Amino acid sequence: MTNTISPEALAKLAPHYIRSIAAYQPGKPISDVARELGMRETDIVKLASNENPLGASPKAIAAIHTALGDLAMYPDGGGFALKAAISKKYAVSPEQVILGNGSNDILELAARTFMRAGDSAVYSQHAFAVYPLATQAVGAHGIEVAAKNFGNDLDAMLAAIRADTKMIFLANPNNPTGTFIPGPALCAFVKKVPQNVLVVLDEAYGEYLKDSDAYDSAPWLAEFPNIVVSHTLSKAYGLAGLRMGFGLAHPQLIDLMNRVRQPFNVNHLAMVAAVAALGDDAFIAESRRVNDAGLSLLKIEFAKRDLETIPAFGNFITFKVESTKRVFEALLRQGVIVRPIAGYGLPDYLRVTIGTEAQNRRFLAALDIARAQEK
Repeated sequence: MTNTISPEALAKLAPHYIRSIAAYQPGKPISDVARELGMRETDIVKLASNENPLGASPKAIAAIHTALGDLAMYPDGGGFALKAAISKKYAVSPEQVILGNGSNDILELAARTFMRAGDSAVYSQHAFAVYPLATQAVGAHGIEVAAKNFGNDLDAMLAAIRADTKMIFLANPNNPTGTFIPGPALCAFVKKVPQNVLVVLDEAYGEYLKDSDAYDSAPWLAEFPNIVVSHTLSKAYGLAGLRMGFGLAHPQLIDLMNRVRQPFNVNHLAMVAAVAALGDDAFIAESRRVNDAGLSLLKIEFAKRDLETIPAFGNFITFKVESTKRVFEALLRQGVIVRPIAGYGLPDYLRVTIGTEAQNRRFLAALDIARAQEK
C-alpha cells in the first residue's frame, strides 16, 4: 500500500508552536567552507563560535586518554565525581548541581520543567537564540524586551513581568553583543524579581571577566531560591566538542529538573574531562591572558579603522561594518570565518571570536582586503 500522506499533513502532526520555530543556525564549520570553496581545512581559521583558540585543557585531554577503556560502560548517571568537583569549586552542595549536555541543555531543562503552554518568559532583544527557542518549544510566549545600549535593560525586564510569567533568561556577559552587568546591579535586580518567577542566569563567558569585573553568583542561591545559574565548559575550558555544562540552583529546583532530564544525558568522557579541566587553573589563566591581549588588540585596530564596536567582556567582539553580507563572504573566500548576527536583530554587525595573535592579525588583514573590495 502506497503512503499518500502529504508533507503538509505530516507537518501538522506537530503543534503550531513547534512548526513556527526557526531552527538555530550555528557558526559555519571549517569543513563546510573547505568543501564549498575548494580550500584545505588547515588553511581556514574559524572565529565564529567563541571556541578557545588554545584548544582544550591539557589535563582534560590526559584524563580522556586514561578513560578510553571505559567506553563500553554507561556513564555514571548521577555524575558523582563531577558534582563533587563542582561543589568544591563553587562552594555548593552536590544537591544544588545538575549536569547537562552543554549549558543549552540546562536552559532547555529549565524551560521544560517550569513552563507550559500559556506561560511567558522574559528575555532581552539581541539575547542568545536558545532563550526564545526553549520558550517556544514548550508552547510558552516569549516577551522580548528592547535592549539598552545593546544589553539587558533590567528595569524594562522587571516591568515586562506579567501574571503568567514563569521565567527570565539573562546572559552575563551577553551573547552575541558582549555587554556586561556588574554583579551588584545584577544581584539587586534578582532581589526585585517576584519569587514565583525563575531567573535563569547564563554565565557561559564568566571565566573571561577581568578580576575587577568578576563576581560570584553561587552564594546568591542561599538568599534567592528562584535562580538557576548555568555554566559551560565549552568556552574558556575548551571542551566545546564534548558538550559539557552544568547548573546551580536550590535543591528542590534541581530535583524537579532531574525528573525531566534524560538518563545519561552527559557522556563519560565529557565528565572525566570536566573534572580534570575544573582543576586546571593554569590553563584558564593562560586562556584569559591570550584573550585579554587579543581583545585589546582588536579594540585598538577597530578604532584605527573607524569601525564601531560594542563593549566586549567575553571572548568575542561585535563590530559594525558596511555591506555586512559581502564582507562576510569576502572573509570566507580568504579562509576566515566570522559570525553574521542579522538573526539577532543586528544586520549591520559581525561578531568575531578572539583568537591567537596570529589568527587575530590574519583576520584584520582579511578584513582590510574585504572592505577595500567594497570601495
